[in-house]
Amino acid sequence: MKIITLCGSTKFKKQFEQVNAHLTLQGNIVISLAFFEQSEGFDLTEEQAELLGDLHLKKIDLSDEIFVIDVDGYIGSSTRREIEYALRKGITVRYFSKEAIPADFPLLGRS
Repeated sequence: MKIITLCGSTKFKKQFEQVNAHLTLQGNIVISLAFFEQSEGFDLTEEQAELLGDLHLKKIDLSDEIFVIDVDGYIGSSTRREIEYALRKGITVRYFSKEAIPADFPLLGRS
């Protein structure tokens, strides 16, 4: 059992939910985002965005690895910061784009 923090753009809500389910069913503790402001059309103040970014780094501190939701290879500046942070801390980084998704796991269609 590992503790895994999901990282990636908040526009990929569906993929976050799918990966969360997949990793949880493998027996992992999965830490995700509180909400998906881009997917849900939620506007954040600059202070709120900074707070959420700092909180996400604290989540990474608790983790054995991070799993980057990089749909079509997309990695934004916040996610890049999180990847660099994890690597500096010696935390394993895995990527959605490089994972083999089991054919018998219907929730994980990549559409």
